[in-house]
Formats: sequence, structure tokens, C-alpha cells
Amino acid sequence: MSVHKWCKVLIVDDELLIRKGIKHSINWEKEGFQIIGEATNGEEALDLIETFRPHIVITDMVMPVMDGVELTKAIKEDYPQIEIIILSSFGDFDYVRSTFQLGISDYILKPQLEGADLLKALKQAAHKIPEFVLVDNSGGDVTVSLESMIDRVMTGFGLEEDPALIRNIFSHSHFCLLGIDIRAHINHKKSVIGPLIEEIEGRVKSDFTHIEIHRLPVTQNIMAFMFNFELNQLQTIKEFIKMISISLTFVDTKVGWALTEPFTEFLDLKQVYQKKLLPLIQYHFYLPDISVMIYDEIPGVRQINEPFQLTRFTELFQRQQFKAAFLYLEAYIEDLAHQYTTDEFAFKSLVGNIIFNVTILFGNMENNSRRLEEEKYYYISSIDGALNVKEVLSLLDEFLTEAKTMIELAQTNPNQNNMQKLLDYIYEHYAESLNLTEMGKKFHYNPSYLSNYFSENNNQSFSEYLKQVRIEKSIELLQKEEISIAKISMLVGYSDHSYFCRVFKNSTGVSPSSYRRQYSSTRKREK
Repeated sequence: MSVHKWCKVLIVDDELLIRKGIKHSINWEKEGFQIIGEATNGEEALDLIETFRPHIVITDMVMPVMDGVELTKAIKEDYPQIEIIILSSFGDFDYVRSTFQLGISDYILKPQLEGADLLKALKQAAHKIPEFVLVDNSGGDVTVSLESMIDRVMTGFGLEEDPALIRNIFSHSHFCLLGIDIRAHINHKKSVIGPLIEEIEGRVKSDFTHIEIHRLPVTQNIMAFMFNFELNQLQTIKEFIKMISISLTFVDTKVGWALTEPFTEFLDLKQVYQKKLLPLIQYHFYLPDISVMIYDEIPGVRQINEPFQLTRFTELFQRQQFKAAFLYLEAYIEDLAHQYTTDEFAFKSLVGNIIFNVTILFGNMENNSRRLEEEKYYYISSIDGALNVKEVLSLLDEFLTEAKTMIELAQTNPNQNNMQKLLDYIYEHYAESLNLTEMGKKFHYNPSYLSNYFSENNNQSFSEYLKQVRIEKSIELLQKEEISIAKISMLVGYSDHSYFCRVFKNSTGVSPSSYRRQYSSTRKREK
């Protein structure tokens, strides 16, 4: 029989409080068990099972994405040696019954979940595992208690140990965290995760023989180590990590490494992990060519003069100034792609929103936008799953190229050329007293025909479009404090100041003076 130091356990439940309660209901290491990870649904659990091969899985029944029944079926089909303990509510028993036929080890009612009952179920499950002997670690040692303390600090629970005792556990004065992003492998090459983690951990521990190293629980697909060292060893740590990252070439996709700045208090572990390590890991999304992200070796951030103005882009697009619209968009996205401190989700959401709006704008021009409509969700979904900014930019470029091609085809329609002349004239003469009669004389149209022609080819009536242009121009002028509202009214084509104020409020929801105050207040906060 083989003897294992730990019986490895995976916890699967979509409720954070339940997972925390399970983790702190018994002294896992003392009883011979080790929690190797947590998952919020069955799909996440299968990824972790492939990576860490636990002996026992504790799983809830009702979860999103993949529930406990489907997870149990998948485990018993692919990993029949793994024992399963089911957690359920009183009303789920009929649901649970189906899992007994699949060969679960035990089930526990959530309202009656106690440490003693859970420990009993775990030991019974461990005894069912072939060629496995559960080791009694009740004697305890420093390593066991340290692992427990790391886990409690990382999950936000306080420590009962004396601070002086905690300091004496560590041999050196400083700490830092090394993080490795394994998300790309979990998404694309699950079969190499186990060997990859074993290789990384083996190399790290063999190369850093004069440094204490402790592995942290895997969370958010990030493998992390806590180093305990003397400050004069920091440069050596940096150099060794760079060497290890270069030498690990047995997988096709890259691994992103990150090293935090040193800190001196063990109790700061969770804060450093969340505030320092996770942002460094995220920087790999924007800087995929930098394999090791070291806290003091990061390039500077490019400054952006102003945020993207969707109204400006929309205005250019509606006036069919497509070249100017796309140049404005592409220049902004290029700048934003270098803002590696921007949240990855926020960047992807902005690009997805742009794709959505371009599709709508193209459709509003009475063009055949069916192809863009059908493909926009493919692009948005692909962007959401992109691993780095280069993939996002490539998808956006592909979409914009297709949109530009369709616009060129649409512009061969003679109606579009005539419509563009009308729009350009309104945009250039919005401050004048424009009406259909004067426009008809200018372009040799009957006013009634011109009204119908305008509405059919622009998806907006003449008066609606003229009002839109005037309101947009008045907004630009309101952002300049030195121009009075009465003068702005005249500058955008309204001779009656009170009428201008009513039109502005109907269009924007606020009066001109309120808009000016809100804009001024926002600018002051930004400064």
C-alpha cells in the first residue's frame, strides 16, 4: 500500500459562506486532509480535478452552469477512483437519490452540517480509496500549522497565534509573492496543467535552496508562491525567475509570471495578493510579450488626453464622414491598448460596445446590415474570451474591415451620394434659418418631396436631424464657460432663448444651465 501525507480534497459550492464554513469546520492537516482548491460550479471543478487529481470531492447539488448530478456523472465516468460527498438541502433528497446509483460515498444535509459529521464522512470516503492509507498527523509540526495559517489569512479569517510566534516561524525578514497565470492552459491545453504545475513547483523549490517557499491555494487560475528571504537575495530571485521562465518551453502557450515588491508582515499576505499580485498578473493581458512582470521593471503608461466620446464618433458616422470616424476610433483604441492599468473587462466591454454601436449605426442608414447583425455576437463573444490585447485588436480590425467594405458598397448607391450632400449642407449652415423651402430651392427639390426623400434615406426627418445637429453644437459651446447661454442660442440657430432652453431640455433631460453646472463639476473632480 502507498502512504500519502495528505488526502486531497476539492470543495465545490456556489455559496462563498458555505465554502468558508467547510474550510474552517475541522483542522484539516491534523486529520490528514488537505484542501487543494475551491470551485463555484461543476465546470470549474472539472478543470481543477484535471489539474490536481483530488482524492475526494465535496459538492453541492444545486449550482449554476453544471449542477452536482452532472458533475458526479462526469467524475465517475472519467475519474472513477475519486470519492464524492454530496451536500444537499432538505428539499433536494429526491434529486440526491439519483446520485446514489452513480456510487457517491455519502451525503450530508446542509442545515445539519457540523465538523464532526463532515470529518466522519471524509474518513469513511478515504478508507474506500484503493491503495491509500490516511496518515494521522495529530502530532503536528511547523509546516502543517503554517499551511493552515496561510489558508486562514488568505480567506480573511484572523489568526489565534501570538504575533511573536508567527514571526519566529519564519527564518527571514522579508516576503514577496510569485504568481503564475495558468489560465491559457486551462482554456486550451488542460492535459498539460498537472505536469506544468509539478514542473514549475519543482524548479522553483530546487533553484531557491536558501529561501523558504510556500505554495498558496490556487485561485482564479493563478498558481502562487510566498517567498521568505533576506532583502539582499532579491536580485537573485529576480534573475532566477527569468531563467526559469525561459527554460520552461515544453508547452506551446506562454505562462505569465509576476513578482511583487517585498513586504515584511505576514498578515499583509492577502492584501499584497489582491492589491499587488493580481494587478501584475493582469498586466500580461496588455503586455503579452513580457513573460516576467516584475514590480519595478514595468514600462511607463502612455497618457490619454481625453476619454472616448461616443457622441463625437456617432456624429461623424451619421454625417457619413466614415474615414474621420474610424481614424478617431482606431487612434483612441491604440492609445487605450497601452493603458495596462485599465481593467481587462472594462477594455473588452468598450470594444464590444463599439462593435454593437457600429452595427446599429450602419442599420440606421437604411443599409443592408444583416451580415453585421449576424456576426456581431461572434465578435463580441470572441473578444470576451481573448487572452491578450493583441487578440482583441485583431478581432476589432477584422470587424472594422468588414464594416468599411460594406460602407463602400453602400456608397455606390446614388441616393446615398445625394443624401450626403444634404447632410453636409445642414451641418455647415445649422446656425442659419434653415427650412425645407430654402433647402428645396438650393437643391432643386419640391419641399414635400424633399421631406419624404430625407426621411426615407436618413431614418430621421429633416427637422429631427437639424435639431440633433444644433443640440450637439450647443453642448460643445456650453462646455466653454465664457459664452453665455443666450449667445449660444443665437450661435446654433435659435433666435428665441426660451424656446432653445425648452428644446435642449426635451432632448437631453436637463436645462442648458444645469448641463453646464454638471459638466463643470465633473471636470473639477477629474482634476
